[in-house]
Amino acid sequence: MTRETNAASRARPGERFSSEVTLTPEQVASFARVVGDDNPVHHDPEHAATTRFGRLIASGPHTTALLLALTAAHFSKRGAMLGLEFWQKFRRPIFADETIRLEWMVVKVTPNARLRGDVVELRGRIKGADGRTAVGAKGRVLVTDAL
Repeated sequence: MTRETNAASRARPGERFSSEVTLTPEQVASFARVVGDDNPVHHDPEHAATTRFGRLIASGPHTTALLLALTAAHFSKRGAMLGLEFWQKFRRPIFADETIRLEWMVVKVTPNARLRGDVVELRGRIKGADGRTAVGAKGRVLVTDAL
């Protein structure tokens, strides 16, 4: 397999991948506690009801972890993947009982001889149950034959 063929099989500009995840209040509370996020808006329904959100919301680390994990799940089927950098913008809350859609699109693929693989630039988002973007994201990952 030539270098160009191998690179094309790992990622290509315009490629899209996604998944849906249904959150539960129990999962949201558990994740927040495990990562040390003691904000009661993630695990105390009575407190959350008094906030601007009116109910429990998922933590930022929880929702972005799901989004980043999707990149690993997708690209690891084709070789090895290593996250290089990610950026997120929180636009609206994600509720603890919401079904969300995680989406990524490959923007650019750049072969990198020093890293022995391809640097893949991504644009992504998390859409809430209402179809609106709750989190916008950008990222760069290394996709290669082996780490």
